[in-house]
Amino acid sequence: MSLLANVLGFSAFGLAARFGQLGIQKRNPFENLWGHAASTILFGYLGYLSWDFDNRFGAELARRRVKLEEYDAKRRAEAPAATGFQWPIKVEITKKE
Repeated sequence: MSLLANVLGFSAFGLAARFGQLGIQKRNPFENLWGHAASTILFGYLGYLSWDFDNRFGAELARRRVKLEEYDAKRRAEAPAATGFQWPIKVEITKKE
């Protein structure tokens, strides 16, 4: 998801939450416009943080996946020489009647 979509989506949710809050309190929604701006900016910033977290977490997962694939390839190369069995071990399960 793009940065713009995250920020705008979270901002719209923040504005809707603000209107919902004022509706529950039965207050005029156009009374304090600074509250709307603060809510929109705060939720937009949360959208940015969620986008940043998603990117960092995705990069970390990709790095770990490469590391695990290297480890697995190394282990597959060493396994037949060290123990004499083929990698991966195939097990067949038969039904007993």
